[in-house]
Amino acid sequence: MSTPISSIRNLGPAYEQACARAGITTAEEIRDLGPDETYARLLKSGTRPHFIGYYVLVMGLQGRPWNDCKGREKDALRKRFDAIKASSHDKGRSDLEIALDMIGVIEKRS
Repeated sequence: MSTPISSIRNLGPAYEQACARAGITTAEEIRDLGPDETYARLLKSGTRPHFIGYYVLVMGLQGRPWNDCKGREKDALRKRFDAIKASSHDKGRSDLEIALDMIGVIEKRS
């Protein structure tokens, strides 16, 4: 079965496009990967890190509105987001280097 990513609450066409760039094409894949791995793959594929984009995903997978995240829960998600960003986002690389890497022109730096 193949369900569109946009079937997950809060996720629309732009999120589907970002997921497609990361090789994720179905809602089932996102559910199997979970929010942290899904978001890490988005960052590795060139999506710019943005906390709201992360917690929208978390809330959507829980079937909750995106703006339902508050207080301690939001603080805890911020810590998870910061950890994902620290381990998955290309630090020290220009946008051009990231784009060239995405199309396979240069090797990714470790």
